[in-house]
Amino acid sequence: MNPYHPYSIFPLGDSALTIDFGNIISEDINKKVLKLFYHLESIKDETIIDLVPAYSSLTVYYDVGFFHEPGKTAFESMADILEKLLSRSSDTPKQKSNRFEIPVLYGNKYGIDLEYLSRKNELSTGEIIKLHTSKTYKVFMLGFLPGFTYMGEVDDRIAVARKPTPVKVFPGAVGIAGKQTGIYPFECPGGWQIIGRTPVKVFRRDDKNPVLFQPGDEVKFYSITEHEFENYKARRS
Repeated sequence: MNPYHPYSIFPLGDSALTIDFGNIISEDINKKVLKLFYHLESIKDETIIDLVPAYSSLTVYYDVGFFHEPGKTAFESMADILEKLLSRSSDTPKQKSNRFEIPVLYGNKYGIDLEYLSRKNELSTGEIIKLHTSKTYKVFMLGFLPGFTYMGEVDDRIAVARKPTPVKVFPGAVGIAGKQTGIYPFECPGGWQIIGRTPVKVFRRDDKNPVLFQPGDEVKFYSITEHEFENYKARRS
């Protein structure tokens, strides 16, 4: 019996396919995605080039040159291989998970949308900060930008819609969109509601492992003062 059912497999370009568990944000489904990710990673099949987990799907990049089955496309052949791999024992190596505590300077020029969120959700800024720092968030996926984290889920009381038009945000900006929270790795246009900024560099271009977080990691935020923010930057510059 295949432990990963139900799912669908569809092509993504000419050298990738996606195993999809449904277009929803669900921690239970994301756990299944990560379990499948580590399952396939541990098998080390020679046809698989790369694996990219998302909220509710896993994209598999494969070697097109490996397939020579008459009457079948590379996608059809790879889908057949995956069906067999997914039917194997679901026992996988323990999932890699790190826990991070991330300092954030909330509000003022660093959290340009904190006051808006306060008015919109009828909470004081202090209550928003308390709610945002009270939970441990799971990194569901990376995307949009190198090192950008999609984490969740925030307390319903501080959930808020994206901005209708993106604005310029700075490296380390901490935002909320819907029930997600995340950190912008560098300066770019962004549509999330910015409530603070962290001095932690979540993407270091020249490092061997440039991305700080990985899917499955846990993140807890804590509030710091402007003095602590500036000293943190100075110590690590």
